[in-house]
Amino acid sequence: MNCKYIIAATAVSLMLTGCGIYSKYEKKVEEPANLYGATASDESRMFNAQGTDTTSIAQMSWREFFTDPLLQQLIDQALASNTDLNSARIAVEKSQAALKAAKMAYLPSLYLAPQGTLAKFDDNPWSKTYNLPLQLSIDVDVFASITNKKRASKAVLLQAQMYEEAVRTNLISIVAQQYYMLQLLDRQLDILTMTDSLWSASLETQKSLYENGKAFATAVNQMEASYINVKTQIVDTRRSIRATENAICKLLAITPQHIQRQKWGTSDLTKKPENIVGQHMFNSQLLKVGVPATMLEQRPDIRMANHAMEEAFYNTQAARSAFFPSITLTGTAGWTNSAGEMIVNPGKLLLTAVGQLTQPIFARGKLTANLKINKLTYEDLQSKYVQTVIDAGNQVNEAMADCESAQEKYGYYRRQVEVLYDAYTGTHELMDNGKANYIEVLTAQEDLLRAQLNEAANLYNGAQGIIALYIALGGGAK
Repeated sequence: MNCKYIIAATAVSLMLTGCGIYSKYEKKVEEPANLYGATASDESRMFNAQGTDTTSIAQMSWREFFTDPLLQQLIDQALASNTDLNSARIAVEKSQAALKAAKMAYLPSLYLAPQGTLAKFDDNPWSKTYNLPLQLSIDVDVFASITNKKRASKAVLLQAQMYEEAVRTNLISIVAQQYYMLQLLDRQLDILTMTDSLWSASLETQKSLYENGKAFATAVNQMEASYINVKTQIVDTRRSIRATENAICKLLAITPQHIQRQKWGTSDLTKKPENIVGQHMFNSQLLKVGVPATMLEQRPDIRMANHAMEEAFYNTQAARSAFFPSITLTGTAGWTNSAGEMIVNPGKLLLTAVGQLTQPIFARGKLTANLKINKLTYEDLQSKYVQTVIDAGNQVNEAMADCESAQEKYGYYRRQVEVLYDAYTGTHELMDNGKANYIEVLTAQEDLLRAQLNEAANLYNGAQGIIALYIALGGGAK
């Protein structure tokens, strides 16, 4: 007889294992190769001269990456008070509460439901009955329904945690970009202010030449128009500074106010190559990305997509479990003075125990439809996971290209500023000696200003590119 029970139990166990309702999630999606693209996967980028794996910037904490103390203060403040990040934290706490409830489903439920009744029949006296039952009920998780729901709740919690991390890294990136934008605007304002002073002197010179009959009114008008254009650019730049400060204040959840910052070029991220060795923007060692599969594992969006597949997997398992019977054990203990049709006083202790098995037979197609929906959801999330990985590789490739472009253009812009500055001073000297006309001077002035502003903007683009690369590789999580 015992052998029969053992054989039956083994058969049931094999059947349940074959159905997969107890299986644990394993990622079975094949990730595409060469995620960073052919250009970014060159061996010279992947390994250093000794052939060892390079250290990725993603492994740096944000405090190591952003060394400006004023920027660090802003990031700290944003992480403490940003509304979106606080909402993400609350979502994590909600998911933790849901997981705790899912774990408690293994425990029995206990209810106290006291009841009293007054009854009277014809001229008979009132009869008084009462029940003081304490009911205990427990669901026996033979077919893993509770287990799969608990595992799905845990996957939801992990998604919420990854979302919080994604919001956090994105917040760090935006605060840093806005901070460096402020520094860029300050730098451009300095250039425009200096230009304003120089062009004011040029305009006065042109007016003096006109008054002495050595220049035409047209030259004065053209010079003045160009000078006024610089004035308007100064106004626009100041307005952009105000808008950028307000944008940072919104991220920090504070009212509009002045944002303290250092001058452009004081942090490692923005220092020029000739001033210091090792700055992030132009440090080729820091731009090496390491092994793609290792780097992208740090990204919160990829981990969140993986946990979304995990949730769908366990929801599918739970949908399979619904086809099997549910077993509920119920016990009641309490005092009552009603024993069938008899009323006894005082009341007596009443004990009952009930075992119930419910096997679905026909549920109007709901169980089958639910299983199919969950299978399709899991399949859809597998495709989305692959797309998330592809998008991540694309972001890395784009950020690398931006960094390389800024590095490449830096030397050109620097040389262009030097050449145009010489042209500007030379034409002024020629004009003072009557050997150059106002058009040549005007052209030299405007070309120099444009080149100076472009050089500053290119340095910012380089800083923005390296920040994007840092975040794209999963940086900012610690």
